[in-house]
Amino acid sequence: MVVYGAQVCGDLSVGATREWLVPDGTGGYAMGTVSGLRTRRYHGLLVVAEPGRPARRHLALAALDPVLTLPSGAEVELAVHEWAGGAISPAGHTLLERFDLVDGLPRWRWRIGPVVLERELAMVHGRSHLGVVHRLVSAPGPVTLTLKALVTWRDAHGERSAAGPAPHVVAHDAGALVEGAFRLSGEGFVTIGQWYRGARARVEGERGLAAHEDLWCAGAFTARLEPGESLEVEAWAGDDARRGAGRIVQRARLRNRSLTHDATDDVDRALVLAADAFVVAGASFDGNSAAPDVVAGYPWFGTWSRDTMTSYDGLFLATGWYDEGRELLRAYAATLDGGMLANTADTGRTEHNTVDATLWFLHAVERHVSATGDDDLAAELLPALDEVVAAHLRGTRYGIRADGDALITQGAPGVALTWMDARVDGIPITPRAGKPVEVNALWVNGLAGIAALKERLGRDASDTLALRRRARESFERRFPVAPRSPSATGAQDARPLYDVVDGPGGDDPALRPNQLLAWSLPGGPMRGRPVPEVVSALLTPLGPRSLAAGDPGYVGVHAGGPAQRDAAYHQGTVWPWMIGPYADAHPAGPTGDHGELLRGIEAHLWDWGVGSVSETADGDAPHRATGCPFQAWSVAEVLRVRRNVG
Repeated sequence: MVVYGAQVCGDLSVGATREWLVPDGTGGYAMGTVSGLRTRRYHGLLVVAEPGRPARRHLALAALDPVLTLPSGAEVELAVHEWAGGAISPAGHTLLERFDLVDGLPRWRWRIGPVVLERELAMVHGRSHLGVVHRLVSAPGPVTLTLKALVTWRDAHGERSAAGPAPHVVAHDAGALVEGAFRLSGEGFVTIGQWYRGARARVEGERGLAAHEDLWCAGAFTARLEPGESLEVEAWAGDDARRGAGRIVQRARLRNRSLTHDATDDVDRALVLAADAFVVAGASFDGNSAAPDVVAGYPWFGTWSRDTMTSYDGLFLATGWYDEGRELLRAYAATLDGGMLANTADTGRTEHNTVDATLWFLHAVERHVSATGDDDLAAELLPALDEVVAAHLRGTRYGIRADGDALITQGAPGVALTWMDARVDGIPITPRAGKPVEVNALWVNGLAGIAALKERLGRDASDTLALRRRARESFERRFPVAPRSPSATGAQDARPLYDVVDGPGGDDPALRPNQLLAWSLPGGPMRGRPVPEVVSALLTPLGPRSLAAGDPGYVGVHAGGPAQRDAAYHQGTVWPWMIGPYADAHPAGPTGDHGELLRGIEAHLWDWGVGSVSETADGDAPHRATGCPFQAWSVAEVLRVRRNVG
């Protein structure tokens, strides 16, 4: 359980920077801040994902604003909004005495003297369906509670204004149908029909994006409550019916408890629930498959195969969700084309545009079979894995091919094919054309994995092993950075690795964490050898920096508008997911684990995306969290390392 008191909740500089997330298992969610202030365009109580398309989301119910009429007749507004110009009104956050996150579900508690009101909410897993319960905990007499429903229906990445038509609302006795897209249901609904103009999302302004929108007050739910009584409201999209908000909350709580029944401590419990948020139903590529998929991050990402496969061990093996993982791997294998795994359909079309996602897929399949003993899956997928190797030997898209030295080279104008894929005005910031170090570590590791699967099934692996031997020998010869002078001494194993070799500008000695995969992967080319001490300089409390602080290209703050942020994205910004490779590359501590290494990230769980791990953080201290507050591979790698999987 996580608890924040009045000093956090009542101070927007603190409470409005801590965000909570309640996912619905389809890619939709409810999301907001501890203080209740909507600081992002993505914040709302009902955000609806299209079936099978987790990235295509619409904001529906933005807020339910509570107003209490006390026994004295005084009205007290408990909501909090920021408006164009910066005015905060109402300021209900100053009446919050605590916020709790219990079993992954948020609870707010307002106090007005002897009157105490609590709010809880949850989603129906597998449905875009919200239940919100307001319970009068104590009062000297009956009070009247009114909940004003602020609605919209717009793309989650955009805004809607009063310059256009108001949302179409059809009222009925139990609530309303909004834009023919979603329903509101609860006691005592009356229509209002009024624009709330100029609602400000301060974080969007900080990110250089449009920060203002108009919200439509569709109506209000009202009930007279005695202490112990509740006003329940539901909101849902799609083919569903009223379920009872209280039952929705209770069932969500029981589900979350069942997911964490074997958790070892509060951190483990939080990480398992965080992991569950990313595993969703749906088909990101063919639109028909019922296989699970992985949302890369909330609130704006959809499904990306690189993130999915990098996260695989932590999300599916560390949690024991083997059946879901098996079906995901089978579904993704069906997207292979030209030896490449489809990367994403977020853009509206299926794209095969990464050099590494497919190699992470090889790793995921081998790890799954090794962990589960699923020889049937190995036999089913092995022909596809062989074709991946054959396609890389022949050559495939974007110049991706195995060169004469058996190492993978890649690159084409205007594209960034590795995980360092940021572009500004169509120009890659870190194009890394040539032979990237982590790509070739994954290649050597993938060949080892395929050989292991063949041997497991009693098949001939000699050709695969011979190819791996050639690639590994080439890696050992080409990637260690040459000594600064002929007289320099020291074992080759203690030398850092080039980030890219045989690039357009030659070999790139930039000190980046990508080289960690050479030591961390179970079949990596440097596995079992000591990591050079210089690599440790990349480490921060939240993981390694993406570029050494002393590099001329280092950018220590990941902030500003889209172009400024993208320019810093992989130029020093911290990536918490890389704590996994860092841990695997280094010996465990005296207790046989990497607990001491993870202390900073464990504290971070309660700093920003509450109970989760962020996408990125500033390279400079104090390493302010940035990017998505809830990121799949960040959570997955921390959970994997804590549970000693891999």
